[in-house]
Amino acid sequence: MSKMHEEVLEYVIDEYVDEDDDIEVEVDTALISSGIVDSFSMVSLKVFLEKKYGISLPDSEATPEAFDTVNSICELVIKFQG
Repeated sequence: MSKMHEEVLEYVIDEYVDEDDDIEVEVDTALISSGIVDSFSMVSLKVFLEKKYGISLPDSEATPEAFDTVNSICELVIKFQG
């Protein structure tokens, strides 16, 4: 697992998973379709990614599909790191 995967996974767990939830989140866990991340959370996740990695993600790219797993989130970030 890359450093980016670890950082994004840690952020998702810290921000969106309650300590009393019995949810195991991995890099391929469905975040949107499972309800871990909702549309409001996607906005804060997008802001985190832009600040953390110094990128600008167009809204057209910040889709539920692109944000559904840590793997897909990292692919999106890498695409815009150029």
